[in-house]
Amino acid sequence: MRTHLKVLAGMALASALIAGHAQTAAPSKAHRAKKAAPARPSVESQIESLRQEMNSQIEQLKQQLADRDAQLKQAQDAAAQAQAAAAQAEQAAQAQQAAVSENTQAVNTLQSSVSDLKTNTQSIVTTVQEQQTQVKKQIENPDALHYKGITISPQGSFIEAATVYRNRALGADINTPFNSIPYEGSDNAAMSEFFGTGRQSRLALLAEGKLDTWALRGYYEMDWLGTGVTSNNNQSNSYVLRQRQLWAQAESSNGWIFTAGQQWSLATQNKQGIINRTELLPQTIDPQYNVGFVWARQYGARVVKSFMDKQLWAGISVENAQTLTPSCQATGTGVSCPTNYLVGQTGNGGGLYNGAGGTSATGGATGPLTTYSYNLAPDLLAKVVFEPKGFGHYELFGISRFFRNRVYPSSTSGAGAYNDATVGGGIGGSFYVPASKYFDLGISGLWGDGVGRYGSSTLPDTTVRPDGQLALLHGFSALSTAVFHASPRLDVYFNYGGDYAYRRYFASGAGTVGYGSPFINDSGCGVEKVPGTSPQPGYQPTSSACGSPTKDIQEFTLGYWYDFYKGPKGRFRQAIQYSYFERYGWSGTGGIPKGNDNVIETSFRYYMP
Repeated sequence: MRTHLKVLAGMALASALIAGHAQTAAPSKAHRAKKAAPARPSVESQIESLRQEMNSQIEQLKQQLADRDAQLKQAQDAAAQAQAAAAQAEQAAQAQQAAVSENTQAVNTLQSSVSDLKTNTQSIVTTVQEQQTQVKKQIENPDALHYKGITISPQGSFIEAATVYRNRALGADINTPFNSIPYEGSDNAAMSEFFGTGRQSRLALLAEGKLDTWALRGYYEMDWLGTGVTSNNNQSNSYVLRQRQLWAQAESSNGWIFTAGQQWSLATQNKQGIINRTELLPQTIDPQYNVGFVWARQYGARVVKSFMDKQLWAGISVENAQTLTPSCQATGTGVSCPTNYLVGQTGNGGGLYNGAGGTSATGGATGPLTTYSYNLAPDLLAKVVFEPKGFGHYELFGISRFFRNRVYPSSTSGAGAYNDATVGGGIGGSFYVPASKYFDLGISGLWGDGVGRYGSSTLPDTTVRPDGQLALLHGFSALSTAVFHASPRLDVYFNYGGDYAYRRYFASGAGTVGYGSPFINDSGCGVEKVPGTSPQPGYQPTSSACGSPTKDIQEFTLGYWYDFYKGPKGRFRQAIQYSYFERYGWSGTGGIPKGNDNVIETSFRYYMP
């Protein structure tokens, strides 16, 4: 800027000098003629004046430049301030934008939180309402009673009114003694019978407490189908008040189950794994269940383990042993079954076993009603169960049994007496498959030596050799079942089963001894005889000369269960069942023993919820 001013001042001075020079040049002719002009200031004075004027202008220009610089400085300062303000404003705007963004995010978050809060509040309200409903239900309709950290449930209890009609009388309650189906020549085969009963009504009580990794249970189940003078250890251990089941159990979260007490035998088919209270019983009214059904209820201690996400199960048990009274028939003149052996005795009253015996018309004893064997060891059982998901339930099991008696070679003294033992047992299996939405099919069975006690007909385990030693009988039991789910309320079932005992006999002198000899006199099997008089006339049917023992028993059963009501108030159901029995003896001389029975049973039950 200052350079420009200097150039401008220089140009002005030059112009002034040129003008001055022009004025000092020789005047023209016109001017010569005129009068001389008055004296003008000198050049120096003009130059000085011009200098002063230029200096003044320069000072003015400097002042203007200074003022302009000051203004420029102010403008620059203002611009800097404006720029700073703009930067601050930009920062403020950015901060404001960030704040707005944060506020927007916060608002969105808040809206989401409010929405979640509404949802959670509604969920909490719903949960509280459900809990209130559950609490109200538990108060008004509890599934179980709660006592000091455990639950107590009566589930499985029911009251029953039942009837039974048989066209061939057995003198039996609703429980049918299958091996007592009368042969055709028996007096009672000509008469029918009817009984009504409520004794199968059942009381059940399950107590359960849970720890971190264990569940502890106790279970008691009883009914009134026992009599004091016939209570025994043969199959159901029916001591009065009849204990059906009475066991304790500990189950771990990793699949181990330990159970001990009166329970269903491990040989009994299950519906789920090897779990107590899931036993697969025939859908029958008869508490002896069905011919061919493999079972026992007795003392047992078992260990069970599940594998493969509960698709594979394995279990072992030790169970109460009992040898059924040996069955023996003799043929030939002067031949009789040996008596020189000891298997057990009637119950010792001081030991709380049943010592009852039958009495004659005069009050004399006719023989024991119950016997207890001197058991060498408990029965040993093992079972494996496979449950492929959605493809049914399959079982394979084995039984080991140990028999013993004391043999007396001398008929007059105990000299030379010795204990004789033999081992028996069998193998069994079953399957149960939901064949469709409407049908379930099942088959179960057991085959072996000395396993008659585990068949529902309780055919004998043993017979006796001529020297007094025990001889085990081959036998098998089998049962097939079909259940038709006609509707959610109606089940129709069909069962067909059989129990079979092979003959086994030995030559003895001029005849035979053993079980089912073909030389037994069966000539009177179809001939009715006059009743006996012991223990009282009119109450003692007799059989004709028909001595062969049972070969097999078969049962065909058809029935239904209909639920009038099934809900939170319990279950009320009704059933009618028809059964047809056939009993065949081993063929002897003069005929083949046989008998049949037609049985109709009804049931009305109310189950506790």
